[in-house]
Amino acid sequence: MAEITAQLVKQLREMTGAGMMECKKALVEANGDYEEAQVILRKRGLATAAKKASRSA
Repeated sequence: MAEITAQLVKQLREMTGAGMMECKKALVEANGDYEEAQVILRKRGLATAAKKASRSA
């Protein structure tokens, strides 16, 4: 299993807007693969939630 660093979690958070623990869980599930973690978060709908929240009415 790859090492999950705080820096990697931070990068994923900045990229997706998902929460810290959700990003960490996705990275653990993806065995440290950044790209795969993004796919996992997208499937869970967390990556798009931040985009929708930032929209103005």
